[in-house]
Amino acid sequence: MKQFTSLNGLVVPLDRSNVDTDAIIPKQFLKSIQRTGFGPNLFDAWRYLDEGQPGRDNAQRPLNPDFVLNQDRYQGAQILLARENFGCGSSREHAPWALDDYGICALIASSFADIFYNNCFKNGLLPIVLPAPVIDQLFQSVANQPGYRLAIDLVAQTVKTPEGAEYGFSVNEFHKYCLLNGLDEIGLTLRHADEIRAYETRRAQSEPWIFGVSA
Repeated sequence: MKQFTSLNGLVVPLDRSNVDTDAIIPKQFLKSIQRTGFGPNLFDAWRYLDEGQPGRDNAQRPLNPDFVLNQDRYQGAQILLARENFGCGSSREHAPWALDDYGICALIASSFADIFYNNCFKNGLLPIVLPAPVIDQLFQSVANQPGYRLAIDLVAQTVKTPEGAEYGFSVNEFHKYCLLNGLDEIGLTLRHADEIRAYETRRAQSEPWIFGVSA
């Protein structure tokens, strides 16, 4: 998993509440269990004017010019600004996969759905909760200033604006450790690979029948 320490990134605003995971990545794209390739179908139903299907050439599909991801000023954005209860609905891990594959590294909202929130950390994304009045101000700033960027520091747990405002955010120490070190659950386990191998060797010697070996 990629590390997250700090980021100075362009902000894209998604001014909607209760954005569910089926909107983030529609159900027809869930057949694949690969973690890549979902970016072109992020927010598919809002991003395109026709219905998307797996295997279609998205370059040939008509774009919705009113949707933020299709607007020139937000190309290359790495920070998604959203409203309350972002990531609600089903618990599909494809949602953070799609955001990551598109290039989003951090999300800022007044609240997130619990399962989605935890899935973000497992996939190298940083979800940041800030008070609703701060979110309102950020939406206004993004609208008024093309190229609006925010500086996020995970170590200090701060978000800084170009105007000089600084907002602190909370993050679980375990989640913070995993992001700073680029460790998902598999990576955490592999830190103990030597101990695991030694344990398996001992078990194979003391209880060989478990491994299909005669004593």
